Amino acid sequence: MASTRSASGDMQFFSTLVRCGSLAAAARELQVTPPAVSKRLAQLEQHLGTRLLSRTTRRIGLTAEGEAYLAHARRILTDIAAVERELQGAREQPTGLLRVNATLGFGRLHVSPLVSSFVREHPGVQVQLQLSASPPPLTQDAFDVCVRFGEPPDARVIARLLAPNRRLLCASPGYLARHGTPKTPADLARHATIAIRQGDEAYGVWRLRSGKRTETVKVHGNLSSNDGEIAVQWALAGHGIVLRAEWDIARYLKSGRLREVLPHWQTPPADVYAVYPVQLQGAARVHAFVEHLARHLGAQAA
Repeated sequence: MASTRSASGDMQFFSTLVRCGSLAAAARELQVTPPAVSKRLAQLEQHLGTRLLSRTTRRIGLTAEGEAYLAHARRILTDIAAVERELQGAREQPTGLLRVNATLGFGRLHVSPLVSSFVREHPGVQVQLQLSASPPPLTQDAFDVCVRFGEPPDARVIARLLAPNRRLLCASPGYLARHGTPKTPADLARHATIAIRQGDEAYGVWRLRSGKRTETVKVHGNLSSNDGEIAVQWALAGHGIVLRAEWDIARYLKSGRLREVLPHWQTPPADVYAVYPVQLQGAARVHAFVEHLARHLGAQAA
């Protein structure tokens, strides 16, 4: 069995290889020959007993096992780096420009106040917060930290889980009194729904799961917006059923102004993540801000 040190070395090697995108590029960064990179990869795959990459002459691609290994490796390496900083007593003060992106509603309600408290603690950091209806492409070097729902499928970034989250179906008591409460996902097709046009999600299609059963429902309605808070306000006014993150509607569910619909059916995962480039994992301003988000959002979700 590999030692802890060699295991972390294998994880770092594989993370570097995926980030570089080819054996040749990884060899240049690691200052070894391409055959040496290929040999080490083969040894790692043999040790794990599975194929991690699909390889062509120019490109490499992650297998399903490779994606799982990389995700765990990135998390473990991040944890190791955090422990080392703590044990070594690193006290580097966060400074410089920090570019943050978040979605409109969540950014306004939850990220903006945490930016405010963060700069009070770290006055040497200048934060630029941009809110957008859709998450920016991860391939663009436009932001240092993006707060988004759902773990991104891109292996070139680090995704730190900040807080659990669900998307819930809900409607006002008045709407349900007039039109009835759906009993099954198929019933949704006969109801007015309020659409939120965000990201790459299929517009007008809701996917629900209960145990091993899955249902895909085509819904319709005469109201849609790229701003989730507007959609919630329309639901409060009785215009129909909306699918919205629990973070944004919890207060309305608690007060009774909205009621959950089909509570035994779940939607795709929508946990809150902080996403940032691998090359910024050692930046004090990024590390401090992500920890600040995790500490406060995690406490709110508890």
